[in-house]
Amino acid sequence: MQDCRRILITGGAGFIGVNFVRQLLADEPDVTVVNLDALTYAGNLASLADCLQHPRHRFVRGNIGNSELVRHVIREHKIDGIINFAAESHVDRSIAAPGVFVDTNVGGTLNLLAAAREAGVRRFLQVSTDEVYGSLGAEGFFTETTPLSPNSPYSASKAGADHLVHAFHHTFGMDTVITRCSNNYGAYQFPEKLIPLMIKRALADEPLPVYGDGSNVRDWIHVSDHCRAIWAVFAKGAPGEVYNVGGNSERTNLQVVKTILALLDKPESLISFVKDRLGHDLRYAIDASKMKEELGWTPQVPFDEGIRRTIDWYLANGDWVAQVASGEYQKYFEEMYGTRGAAE
Repeated sequence: MQDCRRILITGGAGFIGVNFVRQLLADEPDVTVVNLDALTYAGNLASLADCLQHPRHRFVRGNIGNSELVRHVIREHKIDGIINFAAESHVDRSIAAPGVFVDTNVGGTLNLLAAAREAGVRRFLQVSTDEVYGSLGAEGFFTETTPLSPNSPYSASKAGADHLVHAFHHTFGMDTVITRCSNNYGAYQFPEKLIPLMIKRALADEPLPVYGDGSNVRDWIHVSDHCRAIWAVFAKGAPGEVYNVGGNSERTNLQVVKTILALLDKPESLISFVKDRLGHDLRYAIDASKMKEELGWTPQVPFDEGIRRTIDWYLANGDWVAQVASGEYQKYFEEMYGTRGAAE
């Protein structure tokens, strides 16, 4: 879909969205980005500080749950492509408050789909997760034909959104594609997630909480590789298809934590095993061969290199971490745009 040049990025102030917006502005000089984000707790406008005045980037503060705003933004900016990153995404938070996840992840996606169909948007890409497949045993991999079997309110809400995207393709003939990715890590990730949380606590010589015995396995992918995959699917993926994106880098949570401690020269005695998460899936692993065979994409950043890069970024950006923790990024937004923000 190389003819999509005015792209609405939803959730573009979140971790993956920020990295994608930055990459898109750098690599695609013909693309204009309209960035719609509600700036909830995990949306950080300071992560986009050097993009806010970019001539091909327009920030709009707003929630995808607001159907009137979504329609207005699509019409006003003559959007011809949508990439939906916007989502509530933390499993623990979904266990505590599942309704919010249904409202945003299912209801918000429905609003986007309906507005996109009404406006004749050419392509809609849904950024999903491997968690919709459920849990694997010690062997095997998720493929695009693996039945969906979500085990948390978060993954159930993402699966619901995926079904809606598929339904709009099948029922209305919309050009939609879905990506399902494994665990991301890298710069600008909110500190509640495993890797930035462990880096932050290790630097402060605080206990590092690890669920259960730390044996849960995840496939890790550097966020830059994920962003390249998303653009490959948006530009070249077949309508109605699902594409799995993985890093081919399985690690137990305990292995990840020990790697971080070793790179920071901190003792493993900082590890503190805590009560396991409710319904904690044992293992996720992705078969990304479809991405390679159809779109020529493979991950480029090995985990050992990526985790060093990530640690170096957090060491060099302590002010950003402190700002996120204190809510200073919201003050930054108010100073930049005023209390009303840039919502239109």
